[in-house]
Amino acid sequence: MKRIFVTGISTEVGKTIASAIIVEALEADYWKPVQAGDLDRSDSHKVRNLISNTKTVIHPNSYALKTPMSPHAAAEIDGIEIAKENIMEPRTDNHLVIEGAGGLLVPLNDTDTIADLIKTNYKVVVVSRHYLGSINHSLLTIEALRARGMEPVILFSGAEHPTTESIILSKTGIRCIGRIPEEDHFNREVIRKYASAFRNSLIAL
Repeated sequence: MKRIFVTGISTEVGKTIASAIIVEALEADYWKPVQAGDLDRSDSHKVRNLISNTKTVIHPNSYALKTPMSPHAAAEIDGIEIAKENIMEPRTDNHLVIEGAGGLLVPLNDTDTIADLIKTNYKVVVVSRHYLGSINHSLLTIEALRARGMEPVILFSGAEHPTTESIILSKTGIRCIGRIPEEDHFNREVIRKYASAFRNSLIAL
């Protein structure tokens, strides 16, 4: 069964929407190891409300922190320290989609980052969205993953920006599995549409 880790080039680039689409496409389980802030409307809640299949299990966060900040800082406010050994992949016989927090090198504590949660058997999907600086952030994210021995794929999110996307693809040779354009509203019907469009690419990972 596949283990797919969804990371972003920064925060607010569309990781949760991408995760919901991948979950729906594969009828996979979902797990966000660390949630920081918005606990009543967390990313786990959002994914649950966006998917239609009845097979998916939403696994609980290893850490649910109260403040919408970098996990290491949110944990300090909560009076705890995140220990990587306490972040244990849930047991499941299903595919599992794992959503990171923020970007790849967001710190969990003084030693570990989100990147340290990615195991060698994981498939990594990088979500990239156009903004000033996004080319640099995309290239750095891909380079950091490759330095760790991982070969990611990329998923573009938001309004199409051909010059940004083409230079990222040409400079890295990374495989693109699709694009999630801007939508007025993401609901179950829209998620199903993109899940159907991306299903074959995701199965081939």
